Amino acid sequence: MKRQLTLLLLIIGLTEVSLFSQQVADTSFNPIILHPEYSPGKGPLVMIDEGHYNYHTVEGRYLPFARLLRQDGYVVSGYNGMFDLSRLNKVRILVIANALNKINVFHWYLPTPSAFSPKEIETVKKWVDSGGSLFLIADHMPMGGAAADLAAAFGFRFTNGFAIDTTKGGTAFFYRSDNSLSSDIITNGRDSTERVSKAVTFTGQAFTFPDKAIPILRFDKRYTLLETDTAWVFDSTTKFIPLDSTWSQGAFMNYGKGRLVMFGEAAMFSAQLAGPQQSKIGMNSSFAEENYKLLLNIIHWLDHRY
Repeated sequence: MKRQLTLLLLIIGLTEVSLFSQQVADTSFNPIILHPEYSPGKGPLVMIDEGHYNYHTVEGRYLPFARLLRQDGYVVSGYNGMFDLSRLNKVRILVIANALNKINVFHWYLPTPSAFSPKEIETVKKWVDSGGSLFLIADHMPMGGAAADLAAAFGFRFTNGFAIDTTKGGTAFFYRSDNSLSSDIITNGRDSTERVSKAVTFTGQAFTFPDKAIPILRFDKRYTLLETDTAWVFDSTTKFIPLDSTWSQGAFMNYGKGRLVMFGEAAMFSAQLAGPQQSKIGMNSSFAEENYKLLLNIIHWLDHRY
């Protein structure tokens, strides 16, 4: 009980920031890519889902995401409407970030039904199995709940809570040096310039993964998952679930002829300015300087560049 009360005190300030601070894309974020993967506009098509009340879109909070990929030569646009196999077959990589069911757009409390119909889930699964590449990103409640059925189709169990570092609060640091950030084909990249030694996330969910998946980010016993009936409301009814290395916030896997990457936090791949102080959250944060390299490595792996 003492640990739970201490944790609740740690996240009071974080709760207020998350509920009341306006977050806008940081259009000044522009890291230099010395050797772009493709000539400008000559790369394959990457589509970012905008057809499911997404909290992150091409011209919104994921504008820096889209601009980074375009700088690397990719063609990036929004995907509107339901998922359809004939349209998906023209796409190299489908990115789904923080999709929501209509009922949760303005109401971040239970229930949090799926953002996707059973037919759409089957369509996406078939597309990946046939060679498509899916990058599914679903944050804390209600986004984790909204994407849970789609994740489950591939053997992942998304949760609808908040993964919190009990020693600090919201921001989580994953390091290669302590094995919380894995050494794998994605984090190693193709040479020393692409190697990632640290990744930073900004309060997301935790998920379990199938045996064939490789976790990029692993939790340890410092972390607790908080499950509540209303986002950012933590009280005596909140469930405290201890986490360990069997839980992840980022993982990848081959699936049939295709590939997929799952992440339980979305801000880490954004570059946002939050609140009256215009605090930097995401790839633009001074302490998250390697997040953009991780994103590019993920995209290159999904693109079968290695």
